[in-house]
Amino acid sequence: MVTNCCLWGWVLILVTLLLQRPFTSGCPSGCICASDLLSCSRSALTQVPDNLPPSSVSLDLSHNSLSILPSNWLSGVPYIVILRLNHNELKRLQVGSLHNATNLRHLDLSSNKLQSIQGAPFHHLPSLEELLLYNNHISRVEEVAFTRLSNIQKIYLSWNHLSSFSFTSLHNLTLPNLRTLDLSSNRFPELPLEEMATLPAFIKNGLYLHNNPLTCSCALYTLFTHWRQRGFLSVLHFSGNHTCRFMGQPRGVVLILESQKALDNCSMGLGQELADTGLKVLVGRKLLVTCNTSLPRENTTYLWISPAYDFILPPGTSNHSFRIHPNGSLEIHKAQPWHSGIYLCIAVNRRLSYNATHEVNVTVHYPKHEAESFNTGLTTLLGCVVTLVLVFIYLYMTPCRCFHCCSKPPQTPSPPQESSAQSSILCGTPPVCEGLNSRKVGASRHVVFLEPIKEGRTEKNVKVLQLRSDSDSASSVFSDCLIVQT
Repeated sequence: MVTNCCLWGWVLILVTLLLQRPFTSGCPSGCICASDLLSCSRSALTQVPDNLPPSSVSLDLSHNSLSILPSNWLSGVPYIVILRLNHNELKRLQVGSLHNATNLRHLDLSSNKLQSIQGAPFHHLPSLEELLLYNNHISRVEEVAFTRLSNIQKIYLSWNHLSSFSFTSLHNLTLPNLRTLDLSSNRFPELPLEEMATLPAFIKNGLYLHNNPLTCSCALYTLFTHWRQRGFLSVLHFSGNHTCRFMGQPRGVVLILESQKALDNCSMGLGQELADTGLKVLVGRKLLVTCNTSLPRENTTYLWISPAYDFILPPGTSNHSFRIHPNGSLEIHKAQPWHSGIYLCIAVNRRLSYNATHEVNVTVHYPKHEAESFNTGLTTLLGCVVTLVLVFIYLYMTPCRCFHCCSKPPQTPSPPQESSAQSSILCGTPPVCEGLNSRKVGASRHVVFLEPIKEGRTEKNVKVLQLRSDSDSASSVFSDCLIVQT
């Protein structure tokens, strides 16, 4: 009995201790837990909950009053992939506040009060693909802020206070997967056009710069016009939102991509230095694209990116449609229409610790027929002239019908009416009747002119201009002829 009582006593003590110990693996108060999802949105939180379920994959802490993210607070959720911290009171990111989240892909820090991105707060997020920083108070982003985000695809920095941005950090393929960089609706008075002009095409395609107080210049007009000609989505999607201020005046807003008096003089020289190297090839033909960089061939490796943003590594693709030669040249085995676009070559020399890029615009087209070699305008004009000639021939040179059979004796035409001024007879074809006394074709065509009728006279003088081969051809003067009243 004593032994059993002691045993039950120990059980009660253990149960009491377990009840008094905080339950760290449960769902935080005021939050909703569903499998691997944890939502603490709109829970009036002023600090990050301590007891986060370690199995969480998606964590939503949006619409709260968080002002500080403690160091290493994500160590308890090692599988986190999506983290939403938007609509809080965050003013800065402390060192270590985003550590221990190597699987994080989506980070939303929008609609906070961040003032700058100092140092490299995102360096410990190697898997990050989307970074949302829009609608903050960010006025400065250090050059090293995004350099280690090798998998980053989209960075949103719109609706901030940025007046400058280092585009040099985007060169040399430091962010090879970046496809969207939104810098719209900031405070840029001008842009580093030389740095931007040398950016890879896949970055220009997603570099959004509309709704900024830019100062109008021909170089700026040249850049955006060139991007529109290239078909970059960043310009095409917001064509009417690319504005600049004439002479820097806030009220002198000019639409950059539309005809304006302030930029009319810029249309003559569309920055020939921005022209792309272009190659054309017929469908089914082979094309060799050279990687034109200044790096030496020794100790240099080459990589190509296709228009579909696919990486082409040496020696080429498995289906042999692309092949990379030792000198870096890209061979397109049988060019097809879908191979058209911008190809980017990246040359990396590890010995010199230097990278270089080169873009080539490839156009694959079908062969033209010989008839297409003529100028379209000239052929259209010739077609119109030929049509008019044919219509004229049809109206005025139609073969005459035979009014009288050859077996009947020739008859004198009835006198014209008194109201007629002149009658003319035009015969363009020989008589259709043939007989024993028929004549040659060339001798049976006649033209008769009638004198105008004078009032009060009953006689009419008829003058006949006759082409004939003998004296008896007068019998067919009026045969097979058309009488036209004038």
